[in-house]
Amino acid sequence: MTATEARPQELDTGPDPRVSVVVITHQRRDEVLLALSRLVALPEQPHVVVVDNGSTDGTAAAVAARFPQVELVASPENLGAIGRNVGVARVDTAYVAFCDDDTWWDPGSLRTAADVLDAHPRLAVVTARILVEPGGREDPIVPELRDSPVRGADWLPGPALGSFLAGASVVRREAFTGVGGFSERLWLGGEEELMAGDLAAAGWELCYLPALTVHHQASKARDSHRRRRDGIRNTLWTTWLRRPVRPALRRTGHLLRTLPRDRVTAQGLWAAVRGLPWVVRERRVLPPHAEARFAALEHTQRTSTARRYVS
Repeated sequence: MTATEARPQELDTGPDPRVSVVVITHQRRDEVLLALSRLVALPEQPHVVVVDNGSTDGTAAAVAARFPQVELVASPENLGAIGRNVGVARVDTAYVAFCDDDTWWDPGSLRTAADVLDAHPRLAVVTARILVEPGGREDPIVPELRDSPVRGADWLPGPALGSFLAGASVVRREAFTGVGGFSERLWLGGEEELMAGDLAAAGWELCYLPALTVHHQASKARDSHRRRRDGIRNTLWTTWLRRPVRPALRRTGHLLRTLPRDRVTAQGLWAAVRGLPWVVRERRVLPPHAEARFAALEHTQRTSTARRYVS
């Protein structure tokens, strides 16, 4: 009997109490209002927590006025990805779906995710297929998820992953809190990779699940230079926090050879160097079974056209 068959029939169309949604937003009032209009219309009727990361464009007031059923956390500062930690701390559901202010979940996807997570108690994260809007085209990252070279447990319901995309994933709250949530030091930009390594080290699995769908209509309100700078910094910090010396040297060398030679790259590299003292203090190399997942991704990282440090 499957997880879906085992549950009362009314749960298949009514509210699903197993999953909540946490949304982080910053200076994107119109986008988050549109995303929330779609989230509150989902058949699962999830509890939605919005963490407004210090917006000054009236986002918090607009959310409170338009969506009183949504739990709003108005942070006085931009917490970055740590806003997700704040949101998770406000819910008590077994599973939490993350959503950015320019993404939304397909009806039924959250229920399917909960069914799969119910059926696989050592599965920590399921990542959805991403459709780019307008047009509904598959995001270029989808083939990399679908054809992941990572080897996971035989029981996984989809391809094993070495990392995940927070805005397109549902996480097991127990696993998320068990590894401490997202790192405050990384702030935002590739923060998932460090958590993925720690989840693997703790014995959790991650997988791609094409039965789930997330839509992404990229907001034009973004600081692409800061994203690239922080992404470079965080990649290097994560690499040296968790990878053995030789793999860390290989990845560092590849980055140095392939990054654009400009001011943004220089800022990212300098920020990474400035963090070396704490990186050395907190370095904890992954156990072999977890390191194997990152090693399997090295070729994909070198050849990927979906993950590029450009702005």
